[in-house]
Amino acid sequence: MKTFVYLIMGVSGSGKTTVGQALAEQLSCPFFDGDDFHSTENISKMARGLPLTDDDRQPWLDNLWELINEQLRQGQTAVLACSALKKRYRDQLRRDNDGVVFIYLRGSYDFVWRRLSKRQDHYMKATMLRSQFEDLEEPDGESALVIDIEDGEIIPAILTAISAEEFRNGNI
Repeated sequence: MKTFVYLIMGVSGSGKTTVGQALAEQLSCPFFDGDDFHSTENISKMARGLPLTDDDRQPWLDNLWELINEQLRQGQTAVLACSALKKRYRDQLRRDNDGVVFIYLRGSYDFVWRRLSKRQDHYMKATMLRSQFEDLEEPDGESALVIDIEDGEIIPAILTAISAEEFRNGNI
């Protein structure tokens, strides 16, 4: 059976970490949170309410690419939560890593704002959500499994989508 890294993507507050942890538990594989790979400078910048630039993100994306590559090389299925808002970020993370499956957690600005504004213990503040939506280049159903987070049953929807995708590609 083929090895995959399931990359849970979306704006801050879409549920990437919570969903990623639950999916990793269901798949009995490791979970990695992309936030843990940000530099202290990036975290400090975001905590001050300043959005990251592409230059700020580049070392972070390089580190995540290495992580993905290492998991696939070792034949280890894994789940990674990472915003991956722009197509070129996703292209970079997928480069030479053909086992990457993007799972896009899609929700409306208002829905995500309500969720994010309740968080107290995270450096990404609700006020930065607008810049995330402005940067977001939504993937289509061909390049990612698209899951509507407002529907409620997220993990069952992901497991169904993963099974359908693997069947369609002849991996199961």
